[in-house]
Amino acid sequence: QVQLVESGGGLVQAGGSLRLSCAASGTILSINTMRWYRQAPGNQRELVAAITSGGSTNYADSVKGRFTISRDNAKNTVYLLMNSLKPEDTAVYYCNADIGTRRVSYWGQGTQVTVSS
Repeated sequence: QVQLVESGGGLVQAGGSLRLSCAASGTILSINTMRWYRQAPGNQRELVAAITSGGSTNYADSVKGRFTISRDNAKNTVYLLMNSLKPEDTAVYYCNADIGTRRVSYWGQGTQVTVSS
């Protein structure tokens, strides 16, 4: 059974930084695209950033230039470095990954990020 476990959320002042981590564990032969989503109260879940197995990245316009997604394939881990945080970045952040040759999608349990003004 595959599990994704996020860590690194918390409370930070506007302008501060946080780094989220998401580690995949279980029977894993390969991990394809890994993503971070977020969902604020009353809003739909939105894609924040994605990174392919080859390292290609894309970002939501709202976080370009402030957030950086990266991965360590040896550790089956994806990171999200968030700089210059704004109150509107407050949300639960979820990790998502397409795993195996069938690209089965797995989700983490979410980690809360709160940015105070």
